[in-house]
Order: sequence, then structure tokens, then C-alpha cells
Amino acid sequence: MRSLPFLLRSLARYYNPTQSQTPFAPHLTFLHRSMAAPAAAEPITPANTRVGWIGTGVMGRSMCAHLINAGYTLTVFNRTLSKTQPLLDMGAHLAQTPHDLAAQSDVVFSIVGYPSDVRQVLLDPSSGALSGLRPGGVLVDMTTSEPSLAVEICAAAESKNCSSIDAPVSGGDRGAKNGTLAIFAGGGEAVVRRLNPLFTLMGNVNYMGPSGKGQFAKLANQITIASTMVGLVEGIIYAHKAGLNVASFLDAISTGAAGSKSLDLYGNRILKRDFEPGFFVNHFVKDLGICLKECQNMGLALPGLALAQQLYLSLKAHGEGNLGTQALILALERLNNVKP
Repeated sequence: MRSLPFLLRSLARYYNPTQSQTPFAPHLTFLHRSMAAPAAAEPITPANTRVGWIGTGVMGRSMCAHLINAGYTLTVFNRTLSKTQPLLDMGAHLAQTPHDLAAQSDVVFSIVGYPSDVRQVLLDPSSGALSGLRPGGVLVDMTTSEPSLAVEICAAAESKNCSSIDAPVSGGDRGAKNGTLAIFAGGGEAVVRRLNPLFTLMGNVNYMGPSGKGQFAKLANQITIASTMVGLVEGIIYAHKAGLNVASFLDAISTGAAGSKSLDLYGNRILKRDFEPGFFVNHFVKDLGICLKECQNMGLALPGLALAQQLYLSLKAHGEGNLGTQALILALERLNNVKP
């Protein structure tokens, strides 16, 4: 089969045979250039970008609210319909399936529970978002998930002339409400830059590298948090057993080397026995399990991670998986027969 440039040159000579040195007729030149170098995508603004959002739970609901308040047209999907109602009251539209949502969106965000949920809502051949997304559309998965799945989604998106970014977040429910989340982005750097007007409404985006690297960064983040949380609750148990005023103790260490974001977010909640989830124990157990799986793939031994995962698993075994991660104090209290 003849190449496209050969055919175009032949056609040019047919339309303009006296100019054999001119390889393309003007209108054919335009055709060739447009096929070889497509125009850059428009900048993202509320006027030209329709946003879809899959997953309106603890984190997603607040993140969606920022987009609506900024003027974006938002369509939402959630398996539990009642969780979408506050956003519908703000003006969001409801889709019946991820496919339907994507068909009326230019950028589709997802933040769901588990990798299996990500696969279903994005890649299901009949109901998944990618099946409804038009060429040029973008998927942004903000779930903490498996790096290999992020790479798979990216390949599937590219096969449809779409893009995919893995962009898990850290900062909990408070970060989501305040728009101060840390966002770890993996995928095409130009696509991440183009999405910046959306990301900045939710927090600070950090480009970590090609597809999957956003997930690797978030997993490293979870490893760091896991051991920090163990240290925090052990310090509280020790201070209590030593007869200290625990509130005064936490206030004293907050400005020293032991100060941390975990202390800021969860110290007072633990003292008040407030175990409402900013981030579910069940989801943290899932994250730490993915971390351990990746460590096995890398040949890494991280004993702090393994210990934290076992302690959080004990919460799940006691039926406390739907509590927040600050409920780790309960595991240490049981272990030491300490009464609050």
C-alpha cells in the first residue's frame, strides 16, 4: 500500500501539474499539517469544560463542592444515591451510570473505594466511563489504587485517543473541605499542566512522573503515615499511663520535633473519642495491603509498615473498619488493657 505522503504528492501534481516541485496543493497542505500536528487543546475553564465525578463520599463530596462553587458544570454518579443529594442541591446533575456521565463530560474524576471499584467504574466495557468518553477526554483517578492498574487504564485510554492521569490525594476530610489536599499526579506532564485549573481548586498538585508514579507516591505517603500514627497513639498511651495530662502533653509536643500533620488532624479527635472517619480504617487496610504487595515485588522489608497493617487489621477484626484511622488508639488500649 502506498504511503499517505506519496498519495498526497500524486494528488497535488494532478491538480497542479505544472508545479512539479510543489509537493502539495494549498488545501492538501492544510490537510497534511492538520493530520500530522493536531491543534493544542483549549485551556480548561468553566465556560468550555464539563466535569464528571464518580464517588461522592467523605472526600469526593467536598471536592465536588469546590468545582461547583467555581462555576463548573458538574455531573455526578454514586452507587448510594443519597450521598449525591447535597451536590444535586448545589446544582450538580445526576447520571445513572459512569458511561452516561462520561458521555456528557470532558474530564471525568473518580475517587472510589478499592481497585476493583476503579476497574468497574472506568473500564467496564458497557457501563464504564471510558466506554462513554469522547476522543480527547481525560480520566483522572484519585483513588489510592494499584500502580499497575493506573498503567492499564492509561493504555486503554490512549487506545481511544483519550488521556488518563492517576492522581491520588492526601489530607483527609479536612484537606478536602479546605481545598488543601496534596495531589500526587502520574501520567502525561502536559495533561497534568492542562488540568491545573481543576486541581488548584482542591489543593496542591505535585507531578511525580509517568503513569503509575502518582500511585507509587501515594503509597509511600501511606507508609509514612502508618508509622507516624503508631508513634502518635503509643505516645498517648505512654503519657496516660505515666499520669500526665494528655491534652497538655499533646499541646507541648506539637511545636517540637514530635509535631506532625497526624497530630494536628487527629490528636484532639482521639482525646474527644471522636472516631468519625476522615479516612476509613477499611480503606487504610486496603492501602497498606497494596503497599506490602508492592514491597514484595520490590524485595523490600519494611517492618514498621507490616506492624501498622497488623494493628489496623485488628481494628477491622473487631468490627471497627468503618471508623476513622485515629481509632488505632483502640487497638493499643486493648493490647495494654488501658481504660480511657
